[in-house]
Amino acid sequence: MTRVTPLDKLRAPLGAQEIELQQIDYDAGGMSLLRTRIREGSRFTVFDIDPQTAEQWGHALLRWAQTQERT
Repeated sequence: MTRVTPLDKLRAPLGAQEIELQQIDYDAGGMSLLRTRIREGSRFTVFDIDPQTAEQWGHALLRWAQTQERT
């Protein structure tokens, strides 16, 4: 059985996409994965990434956000 642990849920103000972050752990073991689920109306995009990719992506998001003007 796979264990899914909710981590966070966000809503993008433009487009009203719902973004869910979940930790995925498989009974067979191995590394935990970060599942990102993006809902746009009735359409879902789901992908699982490893810790190293999550770290790189997180840093890229932070670098971008820090260069943006706050309103």
